[in-house]
Amino acid sequence: MTPKSDDLWFIPLGGCGEIGMNFNLYGHDGQWLIVDCGLTFSDTVSSDSNAATAGNSKGTPVRLRDVQMADPAFIAERKDDIAGMIITHAHEDHIGAVQYLWPQLQCPIFTTALTAHVLRRKLAEAQLNDVPIVVVDSGQIVDIGPFNVEWIHMTHSIPEPHSLLIKTPAGKVFHSGDWKLDSSPVVGQPYDRERCQSLHKEQIDAMVCDSTNATVPGHTASESDLYKGLKTMVKNATGRVVVTCFGSNLARVATLARIASETDRHLGLLGRSMIEMVNAGRATGLLQMPQPEVDSQHLGYLPRETVLLLATGSQGEPRTALNRLSTNSFRDMHLEPGDTVVFSSRVIPGNEDVVEALVARLESMGVVVVTERTAPLPIHASGHPAADELRQMFSWVKPKLVIPVHGEPVHMQANADIADSSGIRHQLHGTNGDLFIIAPQVELKKSSVRFGRLSLKGRNLAPVQAL
Repeated sequence: MTPKSDDLWFIPLGGCGEIGMNFNLYGHDGQWLIVDCGLTFSDTVSSDSNAATAGNSKGTPVRLRDVQMADPAFIAERKDDIAGMIITHAHEDHIGAVQYLWPQLQCPIFTTALTAHVLRRKLAEAQLNDVPIVVVDSGQIVDIGPFNVEWIHMTHSIPEPHSLLIKTPAGKVFHSGDWKLDSSPVVGQPYDRERCQSLHKEQIDAMVCDSTNATVPGHTASESDLYKGLKTMVKNATGRVVVTCFGSNLARVATLARIASETDRHLGLLGRSMIEMVNAGRATGLLQMPQPEVDSQHLGYLPRETVLLLATGSQGEPRTALNRLSTNSFRDMHLEPGDTVVFSSRVIPGNEDVVEALVARLESMGVVVVTERTAPLPIHASGHPAADELRQMFSWVKPKLVIPVHGEPVHMQANADIADSSGIRHQLHGTNGDLFIIAPQVELKKSSVRFGRLSLKGRNLAPVQAL
């Protein structure tokens, strides 16, 4: 199965029909371009206290996270024909599987500075120190084999996300990646509005588009809109304040660092992923913190009303800082009645039960819990485009064809409906393993490619058996 010189193919091995585990292939003239190589998590239950988080003894059933990724067998069998891999941004569902799958792929990786910094750390942990990484600037155009690729700066819930304009003699694709239209992202540059508005001049054949928030009306809030709501929460609190959000959201970190300074509170960071991302932001010059954070070992000695903590664990993940605080198993500090926990996040579908259990544990400790639903002002903003942003982008790009990805079927159908109502008459509805033929003639061939999942078992990968 090899694309010819007049072919332009798109094959998702992960992230189409689901949210997470993004792994995409573009094929042209005998060669392949990989876009993103991400993880997902599947929850399991164990009664083994040794496998649980610290402090969960007595054999109580606990929720464990099984790390999974797309099975790359199809493209690994063709690794000599891989022109390269592009990582669009540093979220785990786009970057997290590189350290596990690269040995099967053996190709150069192209990405921007922040993502490269994060990736090098992951590869070093896996003792992969000879992976060729090419750092690309926003707006740069690079030839990767027969693919001419332009990096177009967008905004998301992490700095330096990029859409890709992929050109070949057979056709052109606009690969959106994860994006939203935020003119005030707090950290990093606003999206490249001028380039987005000019994309229709390229006569793009297909747009492969993020569908996550296609069912949400209106326009996604800007990161800068959250300052007032978060400051009100912190200013009115009487004890410690713990704000939980995704560790990769440097804009949220910057906003809360500013609030800590303005409310005379000591800032603390809890959670390895958040600390490492903050270090990456500083190292690449993206993040300027107004004050140094307090070492977690000192937090228990500070007056409660002078502490503002940022903690990982908004989705109830078992080994994260907030989960340990909720079980009084955090080594350096315990929460007390009257402290406040603010969920500056939205529950990812599938995590509802475990987050409800987390909230219940916190409330049973006498902790005040504030969520996006109960806060009087906005305290969270999504990183994905709502319906009005999709309409806006479709009006700028004017592709001949839309291929919805990055969503469950209901999200992808809503995305296709918006495209249709925006005057784009052709959409291809498919899922992982389908062959989307963009050129020479538009066609969808279902289940054309072997696909599946691999699960991380210790240091080994094992196929996940279909249910």
